[in-house]
Amino acid sequence: MQRSRENFEKMENNMKRRLRVCVATCNRADYSKLAPIMFGIKANPDLFELEVVVLGSHLIDDYGNTFRMIEQDEFDIGSKLHTIVRGEDEAAMVESVGLALVKLPDVLHRLNPDVLVVHGDRFDAMALATAAALMNIRILHLEGGEVSGTIDDSIRHAISKLAHYHACCTRMAERHLIAMCEDHSRILLAGCPSYDKLLAAHKRDDYADIIKAWLGDDVKEQEYIVALQHPVTTDIKNSIKIYELMLDALISFNKKTLILFPNIDAGSKEMVRVMRKKGIEQHPNFQAVKHVPFDQFIQLVSHAGCMIGNSSCGVREAGAFGTPVINLGTRQTGRETGENVLHVRDADTQNKIYHALELQFGKRYPCSKIYGDGNAVPRILKFLQTINLEEPLQKTFCFPPVKECISQDIDHILETQSALAVDLGGTNLRVAIVSMKGKILKKYTQANPKTYEERIKLILQMCNEAFNDAVRLNCRILGVGVSTGGRVNPQEGVVLHSTKLIQEWSSVDIRTPISDALHLPVWVDNDGNCAALAERKFGHGKGVENFVTVITGTGIGGGIVQHNELIHGSTFCAAELGHIMVSMDGPECMCGSRGCIEAYASGMALQREAKKLHDEDSLITEGLSVKNEEPVSAIHLINAAHLGNTKADAILRTAGTALGVGIVNILHMVNPSLVILSGVLASFYEGPVQQVINQRALTSARSIRVVSSDLEEPALLGAASMVLDYTTRRTY
Repeated sequence: MQRSRENFEKMENNMKRRLRVCVATCNRADYSKLAPIMFGIKANPDLFELEVVVLGSHLIDDYGNTFRMIEQDEFDIGSKLHTIVRGEDEAAMVESVGLALVKLPDVLHRLNPDVLVVHGDRFDAMALATAAALMNIRILHLEGGEVSGTIDDSIRHAISKLAHYHACCTRMAERHLIAMCEDHSRILLAGCPSYDKLLAAHKRDDYADIIKAWLGDDVKEQEYIVALQHPVTTDIKNSIKIYELMLDALISFNKKTLILFPNIDAGSKEMVRVMRKKGIEQHPNFQAVKHVPFDQFIQLVSHAGCMIGNSSCGVREAGAFGTPVINLGTRQTGRETGENVLHVRDADTQNKIYHALELQFGKRYPCSKIYGDGNAVPRILKFLQTINLEEPLQKTFCFPPVKECISQDIDHILETQSALAVDLGGTNLRVAIVSMKGKILKKYTQANPKTYEERIKLILQMCNEAFNDAVRLNCRILGVGVSTGGRVNPQEGVVLHSTKLIQEWSSVDIRTPISDALHLPVWVDNDGNCAALAERKFGHGKGVENFVTVITGTGIGGGIVQHNELIHGSTFCAAELGHIMVSMDGPECMCGSRGCIEAYASGMALQREAKKLHDEDSLITEGLSVKNEEPVSAIHLINAAHLGNTKADAILRTAGTALGVGIVNILHMVNPSLVILSGVLASFYEGPVQQVINQRALTSARSIRVVSSDLEEPALLGAASMVLDYTTRRTY
């Protein structure tokens, strides 16, 4: 009882004295969130004592000397700390954190606050939280638990781990903080403080005057764009490229644009250089500014035709007005957004950003209050009053699950992810645009030239034609896959030895000229392996761990898949199935040997036997005729057998037996669970092969299924699958 009475008296005394709250602001963005809280604290002098510390880019002329707006709001700035080391690169950010850590201890020791209020995910805020935590000063962190997808995430979560109390904006952020082991009793779901101001002020009557003041007398609401793009410090080179593409798209879109300079992060100097190189500051369609007061910025965003860039304002505050937003790159990946936000995460072309502008400009969306309802500040002030200064600072921990948020992405709206597939046959050269689902969207066919130079020239010409058509078909080409006859080194993209059907096609680097011309990744493999890959992704082999594909066409080829992976062999000669020998003294094969499967069962072998019968006048049967100009083919032999020609039937039975014996050998060597016959002769050979397996295979191998492929274009689909499998991160 005595101890309880003492604790109560301590709490009562704690409540009687004013809570000394230090608010530290580093830049224009965090001040927009902190100012409403500062006004609330200042309005309650009986409860709180306010101290203000200003540091970071507030004190730099290039970023607008924005500390002046704090003074204009009549706050007494207790300390101004020059903490920014100029250079705008990664090293400068690190040095700035170090400089802040050197200067902050004296200030915090002098002010001796009960609570330090820190906002967000800036490197300056990281220095503040580190100094305060090490000096045992309680920290209230605003906007923790959110996800954005860059280094800001790491900094934000690190500050959350240093902080003792949290005022978060969304239910999802609250769950993330709980999942990060933060004590639920110390987490306040407050909403965003800036929403208190913007929800109350965005319907001001003087918005037209504000638009005119910043954009000119002839600009009306919803006829202009607000652009605000910051560097991504973990990928500076790409973020500068995206910035350049955004500027190009805005120039082409030809609308009046208010563009704000980027923040002070590493890469901002290069962004400003790009802006000036393109003459944005002198361009008649652009108004380039360093800073806009928050209350006016609210009006400009609220009445814009569109906002573009990667600022958190686009995915947070803009939703409250239903303003259409285009979010570029990965800086805000993972943020909760309203339906007004269209993501262009892979902003790799000007055309894609331009399409997004066409989709979004001038639209209006339902207002979203994901980040607040306008009552965050009263909640935070009440939360501050509940802090018990006698309570230990040590945290407790728990580990609940967290659901992912799902958001809209422009790739799902505009483009079909696709591959360019190239098939080099002995007769024809074919190129196709193939979608992720294996649909051939467009196909091009030309006769295969006889010389290397002509062949490469035609491949590039056809690929360029397909690449241009892909834009019209709303396809995004991810890469090029090439299927060709012969032995191929797929690691180098080189055709080592080709078949006699494709002349001048040995020791050929096919990857380099295509990649150099199209600026796309290129994969190359032989046609047999490609047929197996096609079956693995789109055909009977889908989901089958071990199978063999046998091509029965002009030649005999195939591919072997073991444990879901294609087998190439030590010298890339695996799965040359057509050259399995089934007879010691059989007919001569094109490889120079004798008795190969291909010498018995290929289309060329059947054509050879058909010509022999025709020359002996033994091919023609009642119901079958061959015109004088018509070349004799394997089809004539098959038709003759079906019409009762015993000699033709005997040749086909021998061919079927040879193929069957070869496949029995394959079954005994690699023991697949499935054999897929592909090519023009597949359906004809299915029955004979199954019969030979039943007669000659080991008992344990006789249950293996033999099926004919359902794929119409296995070579093209297999070539495409090399590209498409890579995009889904499967190992090839």
